[in-house]
Amino acid sequence: MSRIDGYGRIDRTRTLSFTFDGTVYTGHPGDTLASALLAHDVHAVGTSIKLGRPRGIGASWNEDPTGLVQVEEPFPEPMLQASVVELTDGLVARGVNGRGRLATVPDTARYDHRHAHCDTLVVGAGPAGLLAARSLARRGDRVVLVDDRPEAGGSLAPTDRINGRAAHRFVADVVAELAEYPDVLHLQRTTAFGHWDDGFVLALERRTDHLGADAPPNRSRQRVHRIRAGRVIVAAGAHERPVTFANNDRPGIMLAASARDYLHRYGVLAGREVVVFTTDDAAYETAADLAGAGARVTLLDARPEAPAERAQHCRESGVDVRTGALVVDTSAGDGGRVSAAHVLTDGAPTTLPCDLLLVSGGWTPAAHLFSHVRGGLVYDSGLGAFRPGAELAGTDVIGAANGTLDLAGCLFEGSGGDAPSSPPEPPRTPTRVLWRTGGDPEQQFVDIQRDATVADVERAVGAGLRSVEHIKRYTTIGTAHDQGKTSGMIAAGIVAELLGRPVADLGTTTFRPPYVPVAFAALAGRERGDLFDPVRTTPVHPWHVAAGAVFEDVGQWKRARYYPQPGEDMDAAVLRECAAARRDVAIMDGSTLGKIDVQGPDAGEFLDRVYTNLMSTLKVGRVRYGVMCGNDGMVADDGTVARITENRFLITTTTGNAAPVLENLEDWLQTEWPDLRVHLASVTEHWSVFPVVGPRSRALIGEVFADVDVSNEAFGFMTWQDTTLDGIPVRLARISFSGELAWEVNVDSRYGLAMWERLVGVGALWGITPYGTETMHVLRAEKGYPIIGQDTDGTVSPHDLGMSWAVSKKKDDFVGKRSYSRAENANPLRKQLVGLLPTDSSTRLPEGSQIVAFAEDGTLPPPPVPMLGHVTSSYHSAELARPFALALVKGGRERIGEIVHVPYQGSLVPAEITGHVLVDPEGARRDG
Repeated sequence: MSRIDGYGRIDRTRTLSFTFDGTVYTGHPGDTLASALLAHDVHAVGTSIKLGRPRGIGASWNEDPTGLVQVEEPFPEPMLQASVVELTDGLVARGVNGRGRLATVPDTARYDHRHAHCDTLVVGAGPAGLLAARSLARRGDRVVLVDDRPEAGGSLAPTDRINGRAAHRFVADVVAELAEYPDVLHLQRTTAFGHWDDGFVLALERRTDHLGADAPPNRSRQRVHRIRAGRVIVAAGAHERPVTFANNDRPGIMLAASARDYLHRYGVLAGREVVVFTTDDAAYETAADLAGAGARVTLLDARPEAPAERAQHCRESGVDVRTGALVVDTSAGDGGRVSAAHVLTDGAPTTLPCDLLLVSGGWTPAAHLFSHVRGGLVYDSGLGAFRPGAELAGTDVIGAANGTLDLAGCLFEGSGGDAPSSPPEPPRTPTRVLWRTGGDPEQQFVDIQRDATVADVERAVGAGLRSVEHIKRYTTIGTAHDQGKTSGMIAAGIVAELLGRPVADLGTTTFRPPYVPVAFAALAGRERGDLFDPVRTTPVHPWHVAAGAVFEDVGQWKRARYYPQPGEDMDAAVLRECAAARRDVAIMDGSTLGKIDVQGPDAGEFLDRVYTNLMSTLKVGRVRYGVMCGNDGMVADDGTVARITENRFLITTTTGNAAPVLENLEDWLQTEWPDLRVHLASVTEHWSVFPVVGPRSRALIGEVFADVDVSNEAFGFMTWQDTTLDGIPVRLARISFSGELAWEVNVDSRYGLAMWERLVGVGALWGITPYGTETMHVLRAEKGYPIIGQDTDGTVSPHDLGMSWAVSKKKDDFVGKRSYSRAENANPLRKQLVGLLPTDSSTRLPEGSQIVAFAEDGTLPPPPVPMLGHVTSSYHSAELARPFALALVKGGRERIGEIVHVPYQGSLVPAEITGHVLVDPEGARRDG
């Protein structure tokens, strides 16, 4: 065991049991999986993704590029850093051999989100962040303070002192004071992972990792906080950098500050024979503390001179301090753990046995959140790293994240109180930062998780790449879970060295969210399953279920597709339903149709602008078919427009496009035409709609609504009338999507089921047949009515659909008119909607099939065979007693009567091009 008495802040009065790679170990509350493994001298945890090299624990928090594990219990989660997995009783995990595995069972834990608004968000609860939060709270600001560690204090160790007091006492006092302010929200275990414009920050809180197996099952595992802040203060600290040398990826090689963290936070001495290799002052504290805990420590400083006071302190602690020394290679013992460091001191080689090699190549400010909002970084030669540059409105960076530990800069006007008089001494780096120290470039690892080496960078530069952004993508450096926290600055330095350019001129890669990996489940929150994609049903849904309907999903709606009777498959059921609609009477639940209420003095003008045809001339009581185009002049949606009053219209959309159409209309109204006095409201769910179709529909409607004159003279096609049934308002409309005589019965959805049952009950006298969406498709296709999104693909204009009549020539403009008016849209070779009849009268062509034409000699031309178009809709027709199809064919209307061919099941099926209206082209049935 490597647990040291007298160190650490874990709860040693309780013992937790966990399993790693099949072996049972113990730890304590407050441990991470990494600290518990190191306490048992387990350094190697897996292998690398590309080369299969042994990998160990490389750091104590989220900058670790190597210590990846797969958690199996309490729930499978892949590719987690052992250093951030808080230990729970019963935890089961294993090392990752390259990659993890996703869960095969649903995760029963809750994920959720919260919204927070504040004057100031402070990111990081180290000394800088704590002082900033306290000073702002004292002056009355609403403050949110987030920090990713389980407890505040950042990297402060018990040996650190502030104002002559132990650092942890200072932290405890500030945290206690913050807790007294009602307008301060303090969240530990919460990582701010993304920063966007206008002070919007997303932060992930881990909520049950630390609670143990007895945590309530309904507690959220993770919570995303959506924070809107007037001002964001980034106090996220800095990341220690490794140094590249041959075989610098072995288990047992760790960042120096992390070894100190394991000692003081968890009471774990990660090695007994320790070599510390540094280019930086801060590692001296680590060396002294580890020596004080009982380790034999040799400190190698690459610089010719050591910082006098720190070196003296180390020597007094028993540390062997050597300057001008470079680690150039390592050796490994059992399990791949480092066993020796190979050193050059003034050119003389020596080998130092060790079971722990600590490295410190300087510090890189954690300025990611500053960069997320396009904050510019500048190179600081004294720091040897990039730091925030020019001021950014609404965002401040303080403390180590800004390259300094001057805590006095963390106070704000009107805060009161004093800054610490003796803040921790800032780390110093050499004038020349060491990017690599020697050895085989193929074994000098820059990005340890990606197995990316100095040799990979050399190849990228040799291939002519000069930008660090390009080299990042060529080598994959910085694209793994740590997002370049340890590798980014090193890679930039090596590239600069190879190109002979100053690293300041080269720049760095762009930091983008997320700062740490975030589970998709956390981002989804409770919007999972039915809450992610809600299942919407109409008021008549229970009746459909009882009637044995087979459903299909249309948008989010469950729609009855067909109603099979015993012994019927879908084709047989649809043929029966179609025959009933054409010969008797049939009814469909069309309640899912999108409906938008448009009101206001300028409603007519507004609709003129968004539809291709005129709507302002529509009279009250009448209905008009309308087409909407996108900015490109292509058909985006269609539906009907009914004028309810002088200043009120009800428009319908396709089921799947209801929300997009409303969003688009609101966009035009709010951003382009805010002067129009128009209000829009979705009323899709407010109205149940039942098309009653067929030759006997007039008799049925006349029977149910006895006070309504349903004759053609009194109730013409494309008109509507209001009536009542048992005191309930009902709107009847002569609209037909089937091509048959039809009425649409509209009623408040609260009475939808009752109305349906009344219509079906009375309709039994005429043999009424319920029909579903599949029959609706057949009926409309027989009439040549297109379905937007099925018979169109975003490249089809109204002219291509044979709907030039729906494009008004009486108005100056509409959305998409300029694009629609291009000469290309009148090209006779554009694909046009036509009918298609297989000449054998028996083959049903698959939808999506390509249509080809023979060469002049009657054979197919050599590949690639030119395509004339494709089949968009294809069905069996009860009315035609044969299969038929709709298709988009180049120059289709000029090809009517031609024979084309469709590849199908290894042969070519001949088919005749016809007009796209195959049943009742005169509209006599529809008009009654």
